[in-house]
Amino acid sequence: MQSAPSGSNIRLSPAHTWQSRVLRVTLLTSAGVALLIGLGRVLAAGHALFPAGEKGMVFAALTGIIVAHLVALGRDRWWGTSGSGSALTLTILLLYGWVPAVLVSLAVVTLVGTARLERCPQAALQGAIDLLGVGAAALTLAVGGARPSVENPWEPADWQLTTLPQLLVAALAYLLVSRTLLWLCVAPPGGIPSPAAGALLSHGLVAVALLCIAPLMVVVAVHKPVVLPLFAVPLIALDCTLWMARARAEEQLLDPLTGMPNRQWLMERTRAALQEARLRGEGRCALILIGLDSFRAVNDTLGHLTGDRLLLQVADRIRREVRGDGSATPRGGALPPGAVAARLGGDEFAVLLPRVDSATSAQRAARALVASLGAPLDLEGLTLVVEASAGVAVHPDHAAEAEDLLRRADVAMYAAKRDRTGVEVYESRRDVNTPDRLALLGDLRHALDNGEVDLHYQPKVRFDGAVAGLEALVRWEHPDRGRVPPDEFITIAETSGLMPRLTEYVLEEALGQVARWRRAGLTVPVAVNVSPRDVFAPGFAGAVAARLARHGVPAGSLQLEITEHVMLEDPQQAADTLSGLASHGVRMSLDDFGTGYSSLVHLRRLPVSELKIDRSFVEGLAVDSEDAEIVRCTVELAHSLGLVVVAEGVEDDETWERLRDLGCDAVQGWLVAAAMPAGETTAWLLARGSGPDTPAVTRDVPDVDAADAADAVPRPVPPASRKVVGTSAPAATSSAEAPDASPRQPVR
Repeated sequence: MQSAPSGSNIRLSPAHTWQSRVLRVTLLTSAGVALLIGLGRVLAAGHALFPAGEKGMVFAALTGIIVAHLVALGRDRWWGTSGSGSALTLTILLLYGWVPAVLVSLAVVTLVGTARLERCPQAALQGAIDLLGVGAAALTLAVGGARPSVENPWEPADWQLTTLPQLLVAALAYLLVSRTLLWLCVAPPGGIPSPAAGALLSHGLVAVALLCIAPLMVVVAVHKPVVLPLFAVPLIALDCTLWMARARAEEQLLDPLTGMPNRQWLMERTRAALQEARLRGEGRCALILIGLDSFRAVNDTLGHLTGDRLLLQVADRIRREVRGDGSATPRGGALPPGAVAARLGGDEFAVLLPRVDSATSAQRAARALVASLGAPLDLEGLTLVVEASAGVAVHPDHAAEAEDLLRRADVAMYAAKRDRTGVEVYESRRDVNTPDRLALLGDLRHALDNGEVDLHYQPKVRFDGAVAGLEALVRWEHPDRGRVPPDEFITIAETSGLMPRLTEYVLEEALGQVARWRRAGLTVPVAVNVSPRDVFAPGFAGAVAARLARHGVPAGSLQLEITEHVMLEDPQQAADTLSGLASHGVRMSLDDFGTGYSSLVHLRRLPVSELKIDRSFVEGLAVDSEDAEIVRCTVELAHSLGLVVVAEGVEDDETWERLRDLGCDAVQGWLVAAAMPAGETTAWLLARGSGPDTPAVTRDVPDVDAADAADAVPRPVPPASRKVVGTSAPAATSSAEAPDASPRQPVR
């Protein structure tokens, strides 16, 4: 059992439940009734309450020394039992009975409680517990026939060989009852932290040592009472040993830099909160994990000492939002009562909300915390603005156990960091470490090894009907699950390290198919999506060039589609890799334009020849004037930079017409054709006469070899219609019905 040092917000006892309050009232009432009955019987019989003369003075002096020792400790975590006061209490119990022993115990509790008024309620409770412990020991003595009193003390001369077990049983009864009752009053429902649990053994050994001294003190009190105060030295020494053991246990629960509770304490307190929530039936609790977005940059630029000062200020701000006593600050208002905070290590902090109404209220609390950390910080004259991201996980919605709740809050936090949204609530679809997703990852790896992943191809068509190219899209038919949505298994590959393997597979299959088409006289270029992880892989450009040479495919027949996210992590490395690809003659297309962190700087630095407008802008083009204006500006910008513009997600005639009027170069979508297997794509191309004389949709792209570009162009389709509608996807099919109209992913 631990209690918090001053300035810390460690509290093992939760907010008092009605059961805890009933227990406390019952203990105080029972102790009061027992004390009144005992005093009444003693006074009615005319017995003295405390020994007089030399022995009484010696016991009073020893009591005063012990009280002074406890007050001098200067700590607000005094228990009132199983210490030096307990040894003195048991000594008087053995010699003079339970009434004088209770009076000594109450004297110690009262005097120490008076010295620290803020601890009076705890002192009263501990006094009641000690009284009941003394009563239990007195009952064990009475069962053995020993009923000592001031007038008839139980002196060592009356002890026999059978007395030793009786003394031990009385001491253990006192210790067991007082410890158990104190445990029930102050321990959290989930138990105590493991360091404190380990310290209980040393506490128990010290307590037994103190109580075993009691019979020796009885002998000295009877034969040489004048030397009894000398026992204060071993009593205080053992008492200090007890305090040091507790202090070491507490240190294991504190973060040494900020003084906040650490991960171990948080997990124990979270387990207690989950148990409380289960007892409430439909109760919810939430865990908020907070991480600083640019802490590493502060450490690297300003040094670790400044980084430590930053963490201290962040910890202070979290404390202001979450008080040390576990209650929300009056000014905050967003945090529910009972919230507690901890530092997990590095730049990560956590806030536990033992009671929340819903995930929405927990998310609101997380936003309040993130907002409080976003205010400027003053570090010795240097003003810093450090942004934070937070992840929220709620019990029982997201996890049933404390460890799972923390891990899922961590998943949500990294999603917030990655998407720069500030706060995210856990979503299972983003978590690749669930058992189901881990199994799916293993199945995907097996499917890649055995060639069970297929490529479908979706055409890109000019407004005169000419085929501008194909986009390779990944499709996986799971033997048990059926078709797995691309966004699901691609996300798993992206976050698990399997992405490079998947990209290699797609490139190998796509280039093999391009080579077969070229042998059949079809020279349409094919686009393959690559992820930022692929771009940052060492030697990626050289590997692509080697694969092109192995298949005998000109570089101009391959186009790599990238997203703007490749420029966010390491712009220089991304630019170097893409320039290397362009130098080999590989074309680049900027995919999903407008959905990321688009900027002219990125467009200027990326050696791209094509820009694809995301379907989210195209779908509302015919009815939303803002989308139309965005598309118009994008087309003009791209054309000013010499880029071809392709619109994705074209599904109706009106959108086709608007895109043509706005100057778009080519379109892609269900109105043109659905993604088709290689065989159907071959038939589709042959039906439209794609051959070596088809002109390509190009603008000035100096990085592509002219011979390769001419070799890669498709043959024009006779302008019998303004558009080409694939036979496998009728124009009337809506996007909601289309299995391939899934959210865009880095590799498809």
